[in-house]
Amino acid sequence: MSLEREEPTHFGAGPAQLPTVVLQQAAKDLINYNNIGLGIGEISHRSKDAIKVIDDAKAHLKTLMNIPDDYETFFIQGGGTTGFSSLATNMAAAYIGKHGRMAPGGYLVTGSWSQKAYEEANRLHVPSKVIFNSKDYDSNKKFGSIPKESQWIEEFNKNKEYSYVYFCENETVHGVEWQELPECLASNPNVEIVADLSSDILSREIDVSKYGIIMAGAQKNIGLAGLTLYIIKKSILKDIEKCTSNDLLENNIPATPIAFHYPTVVKNNSAYNTIPIFTLHVMDLVFKHLLKKGGVKVQEQENNEKAQLLYTALDKHPDFYNLPVQKDCRSKMNVVFTLKNNDLDEKFLKEATIAKLTGLKGHRSVGGFRASIYNALSVESVKKLADFIDDFAKENSN
Repeated sequence: MSLEREEPTHFGAGPAQLPTVVLQQAAKDLINYNNIGLGIGEISHRSKDAIKVIDDAKAHLKTLMNIPDDYETFFIQGGGTTGFSSLATNMAAAYIGKHGRMAPGGYLVTGSWSQKAYEEANRLHVPSKVIFNSKDYDSNKKFGSIPKESQWIEEFNKNKEYSYVYFCENETVHGVEWQELPECLASNPNVEIVADLSSDILSREIDVSKYGIIMAGAQKNIGLAGLTLYIIKKSILKDIEKCTSNDLLENNIPATPIAFHYPTVVKNNSAYNTIPIFTLHVMDLVFKHLLKKGGVKVQEQENNEKAQLLYTALDKHPDFYNLPVQKDCRSKMNVVFTLKNNDLDEKFLKEATIAKLTGLKGHRSVGGFRASIYNALSVESVKKLADFIDDFAKENSN
């Protein structure tokens, strides 16, 4: 069987398209890794070869994101949903360990994923508060905007303390993306920012030092499903360790399962239990591929070009396409849109598929269409979609 393939133009939101060269190398390594006679998925997670994969992935990510020395990087099985619960319980423990008391976690809800993160913390009885829900600021009570900080700062200030403040930097379902950190968080040393970057990590340069924890599931922009990376301040790890089981009991906070207890995972170099080493290896191949391209700065320039191509094509036909997201928070990773004439939906998908433009169907909860233009999608692939969008509108307008 050949490892060659026609370069796909797949716009699925996740699991998503990966660079062909990454998959070709991964396929070879799955059979025989580094000529050791075993595939990468067959070796012990505590062997020298596996440990090197873990260490290399951490080192390459540190270079790509310029991660400061006072941060740790680690990997945990699962995805964003696993992170919703582990972030809440670990950050609650960190706050208790540092202050000897509990304060609520704050949530900035801008889409379904940040909503689910809040709901999970609430389900676990970790004190939590919605600082704002962007639906409340929309005339149609839908996600599609981020309110100005001046509109919710009063609600934020009602609590003098937060154990953390959580937000999802890019909402894949609703196509909403934060363009910058809220000033009230970025300039406040007493608030730990916890951010889900699952679908826009490594898509643009960020200042890691502004964050307390960064979480990113792999299957959208950096790898295969089944593994999530975390970047955390070392001081937070120390605070978690200070919190005893009795402290948790006195504050009615659930204990974190050992496999998701951040200090335990870090002390064991992400191998406390059996890490899916093949999945991590693919992630590291993506890191190395991006380094070879020139790093995040080069990728950001490419992503800006792709987003401009696609939004320009859609905005060119305002009577044909509807873009539900306000321009100041449009995602550069997940472009969502609908047709003014819903009767053309099936035709759009059918003709797009014939043109080999796949994965465009919108999330089942919102319908319409979604083009996820992650790092692996080339400018040429996005241009094909932009041309199709333009042509389809011209051919089907009344």
